Amino acid sequence: MNDSAAPGPPAPAPPPSRLRAIVRRPSRAALVKDVLLYGVLAFPVVVGMISPTQPARASWWLQAAGLGVLAAAIAAGRAWPAPALLTVIALTLVHGNFVFAMPVLSYLAGLRSTRARPLLWGFTGVFVGGALLSAVRGTQVTTWFPSTVWLVLLGVLPWLVGRYRRQYQELLSAGWERAERLEQQQRIVAERERLRERARIAQDMHDSLGHELALIAVRAGALEVAPGLDDRHRAAAAELRTGAADATDHLREIIGVLRDDPADPAADPVDAAAGGGAPEPPARPARESIPDLVDRARASGVPVRLTGDARAPAELGTIAALTAHRVVQEAITNAAKHAPGAAVTVALARTGTRGITVTVANDPPPDGPPLLPSGGRGLAGLTDRVRLLGGTLHAAPTPGGGFRLTADVPATPDPAPGGAPGRTRPTARDALRTALGLTPAGAGEWPSESARHLARERRQVRRGLITAIAAPTALMAVLGTIMAGHYVFVTLNSVLRPADYGSLTVGDPQDRVERALPPMQTPDAGTVRAAVPEPAGADCRYYRPDANVLGVGRIYRLCFAGGRLTAKNAYNTDQLRSQRILDQEDQ
Repeated sequence: MNDSAAPGPPAPAPPPSRLRAIVRRPSRAALVKDVLLYGVLAFPVVVGMISPTQPARASWWLQAAGLGVLAAAIAAGRAWPAPALLTVIALTLVHGNFVFAMPVLSYLAGLRSTRARPLLWGFTGVFVGGALLSAVRGTQVTTWFPSTVWLVLLGVLPWLVGRYRRQYQELLSAGWERAERLEQQQRIVAERERLRERARIAQDMHDSLGHELALIAVRAGALEVAPGLDDRHRAAAAELRTGAADATDHLREIIGVLRDDPADPAADPVDAAAGGGAPEPPARPARESIPDLVDRARASGVPVRLTGDARAPAELGTIAALTAHRVVQEAITNAAKHAPGAAVTVALARTGTRGITVTVANDPPPDGPPLLPSGGRGLAGLTDRVRLLGGTLHAAPTPGGGFRLTADVPATPDPAPGGAPGRTRPTARDALRTALGLTPAGAGEWPSESARHLARERRQVRRGLITAIAAPTALMAVLGTIMAGHYVFVTLNSVLRPADYGSLTVGDPQDRVERALPPMQTPDAGTVRAAVPEPAGADCRYYRPDANVLGVGRIYRLCFAGGRLTAKNAYNTDQLRSQRILDQEDQ
């Protein structure tokens, strides 16, 4: 028995590691840009190394190693911008010329980073670490404070500018995306308008041509039963009536093709309501009123009569009058099709809302089948047309076997040219401003998702610009306030009064001298330290004779050795500065 398992399907390949997914071979253009960037940023360091070349010093090899680290940081800066920037900041401890790479990598980090938090924590760590290192090494605040200022100017400010640039590019991308969506929506709207027009044409064909075909069939039927015709003419009348029926069938097929949705006979009115506009006016013979329509139907052989106020439709708006005309036309057509020969009564009555009530009723049909088949579309479309005007339409059989149609049509004003009342068609300039999100949504309109996204991007860009200006300014203000407060505090606590200085004598015990000294030393002793070397093996301290925070003109120096005061000197700082300048000019 073979214990080996049957070979199954091959195991899926392991997914690529995150390192391989992120660090991939850059394009040729990106590689050329990185090489050029490295050449520019490494140039100051290389110049410092070759003038003069000192390979025997350890610092020279540290700078050479730093150039390699700089190349690695630039290469990895596209995938890991934050670590690349922190690496360049650390390289400034190796040599000062690496500081030229700091603003460039900061800008690129802001441009390439999708998240701000990692770099914010990185800058915070640099600030805190630098402050702790200065405190451990005993560095004066006047020494490390300029370093923090340069970190803000060369690190934080370029990073914020890069972030603003990234957000601006995202805003442009969002604007173009929104414009593309608007163009697509315009194409969809145009297609819907085309389908609506097709549906309207189908409705008009059904109502108008169907009405005319019904009248032709009625006349042909009357001619077929007229006395005094021979069999040949009677057969021709029968063929004419049959042809009208066939034409009605073909008309129904064409209407089914033209309509957007054959199952929805009210597609056109519903779309008109969804678009917020008025229904399209139906086609009818020019200047034909309801009395004219009744007279024409009566002349065609339909036994129809008009009662009530015949002038009531004239007081309606154009759309309402056309709708009332269409109600009467459709009712007479249905009576001619389904109850040929039955008497038809059209009644018009005014209503209290300045509208009219149209009632069309026919008697029971005489013996014989209907002349024309039913399409099942007229009443459904007519009901929606009346409903869109705010009216109602009821159609039902009567107890006596006839049929009654009642429509309440309110008076509606004519629509403003080119659209709804009080609205104008948008211009190309309006469309462009809408695509760029420069115009708010109108009253009662919900902004689209792309509009909200674009508005959010615009707010982020504005915040980015404000942050790029306000954040460095605020940091500089905070650091300046801390520095000024520290300087004032140290100055006030480093004053050795001239009388106390004069009472000190060389050789006095150190403990007795320290009881007369202030708790702190002056921070302005750099000029004296640079001009006058301290005695070997001595512990020298520096004080000032007054509390003038705007400057110091004299510095006291006290040196101790072996537990006693070994030297006391007073130096004029202005003279020391002048002498130093003269010495530098002589050299």
